[in-house]
Amino acid sequence: MVFVNSQPSSTGTILRVRGPLELKCQLDSTDVSLMHKVISGTFETLRSQVKSESCIFTVCDSPVIIWPNKGVSAIPGEITPNTLCEEIHQWVQTDEQESFGKKSGKKKNKKSSTVSVINLHLMMELTKPGPLSAPILSRTVKKSHFLSTALPIDCVIHTSCNETIKDVCERLLETLTHQLHEMEKVTLQHMKGTSLLVPEVFHFLLPEPKGLVTVVYPAGVPDSQLETQRKELHQQFELSEDRPYFRRVNAYHFPNEPYRDGYLRNPHLVLTHPTLDDGKVYLVQGIYSYHHYMQDRMDDNGWGCAYRSLQTICSWFQQQGYVERSVPTHKDIQQALVNVGDKQASFVGSRQWIGSIEVQAVLNHLLGVTSKIMFVSQGSELPSKGRELANHFLTEGTPVMIGGGVLAHTILGVAWSETTGQIRYLILDPHYTGAEDLQAITDKGWCGWKGPEFWDQTAYYNLCLPQKPKII
Repeated sequence: MVFVNSQPSSTGTILRVRGPLELKCQLDSTDVSLMHKVISGTFETLRSQVKSESCIFTVCDSPVIIWPNKGVSAIPGEITPNTLCEEIHQWVQTDEQESFGKKSGKKKNKKSSTVSVINLHLMMELTKPGPLSAPILSRTVKKSHFLSTALPIDCVIHTSCNETIKDVCERLLETLTHQLHEMEKVTLQHMKGTSLLVPEVFHFLLPEPKGLVTVVYPAGVPDSQLETQRKELHQQFELSEDRPYFRRVNAYHFPNEPYRDGYLRNPHLVLTHPTLDDGKVYLVQGIYSYHHYMQDRMDDNGWGCAYRSLQTICSWFQQQGYVERSVPTHKDIQQALVNVGDKQASFVGSRQWIGSIEVQAVLNHLLGVTSKIMFVSQGSELPSKGRELANHFLTEGTPVMIGGGVLAHTILGVAWSETTGQIRYLILDPHYTGAEDLQAITDKGWCGWKGPEFWDQTAYYNLCLPQKPKII
């Protein structure tokens, strides 16, 4: 597992090159040093191929083909080595690049304030122009061990608006070559006999100004066995050792890739923050999934709001890499409460409500996560908790479950003024029953900023504030 490349993560364009490179070599000896020498030689051959005229970059969903080692020649002919990299966007014939508002055809794109991605595919020319030589066949009988695998190349670079095609091709080739060096190290380090563990590539977005970095892991080796390497990376990038950054689940999700599970992530990001006199905004830190009524083929309308809030909290711990287990189902949650002695066996499969205390117990039992409980005797007292909530989001950054009466909600942040005491709450409402429609959810307030009047002024409330484990 080795650091490969560091990129800024602010506005601009990410060029991402992917494609398999075939690693094939014949091992005539089981001597470790000789096997390593043969494998290293094969990797050197692959690096030579990347630097050869046979190397090709094709821009996905476009007619653009680039030969980076042939004086940066390209198709279409209008593209020259001095063409600005950002002009490639006009050739991409897909609406995948959403931040450029493009549907189809060749036309100028609007500027964007967000990172966009241009995907390229790495290929190798197999034939050369000119007459072909007659084939020569030879047959040799000997015992040997043949290794063959596809190396999953995945390189990214961040480009600036004034970089040319020639500039970015030079950087891409350098990054590709470096990634092959790191793949070689990981392959040799984790080789078992004559068996290879395929190196895997992961990109991680670190706090600014570090940005996007790339790490190579050996496939099949669990995160639990890579803690030493993760500590080295934390030291290399001067990161605290109280939260995970380099577990596989922390891998950066590129903006042009849909989530496969269908859940919305972080719907609050499209909202405008409220403005308060001398106020500051304190928000959930990281990524969570929005869980609400009627998902997962479960009709929990009218009784499952706290279960859904708990699922949202569990998704945060999963997607930040603190836990590896999946988000628990309603049955999992009920069984956990039975296992800890909080409920009778008949509770499993029922439609009974749960509250903040039960949420605390389940987080501890299933995830090993501890929580603080904040008791509020009536809703009119919630504004006085602004400092405590602001401090929670500043230091812990986890979603907060709040239960009162028969209702449960998720608090994702607060806007709070220390001088005036004004406060607004960012609420994620689990009572939503519709489809995963971001616009409907935000326009109709299912995820939105609420004032103190949102709470029942006379009802009691318990808040469950999950605490981050100190792990890497």
